[in-house]
Amino acid sequence: MSAPMPGDRSFQLIEAVVDRLDGAPVSRRRRWSDEFKARAVAATLDPDVNISAAAREMGISPSQLFGWRRQAMREGAVTASPTACANPPDVEGRSAPTVEISVGATVIRVSADIGEADLRRVIRAVRSA
Repeated sequence: MSAPMPGDRSFQLIEAVVDRLDGAPVSRRRRWSDEFKARAVAATLDPDVNISAAAREMGISPSQLFGWRRQAMREGAVTASPTACANPPDVEGRSAPTVEISVGATVIRVSADIGEADLRRVIRAVRSA
């Protein structure tokens, strides 16, 4: 396996060969049917569902379920829930107040907690467009 160490060297080169350890489990990858994937994704479409907890209950990895959801959305099989995306609540559960600013014929709607620098950039971009 290794060469004898010469007297003028302070290190020794060792060659390692990777092999399966005796007694290590031999497992094949699990294959999930398209029907199971569709049922799993459908079970997580409700905005009140904790996706990680649902995945653990199904006996799969949460990252696997998130991947299936992402793939289903890309393929157009499901769409994001409109209640989950429109007006996300702030920390207290209320929608953040918005401010409307009219610049010519354009109306800009921004959150009341927008930073001054960000607001200046938005107004500049609208005026230059």
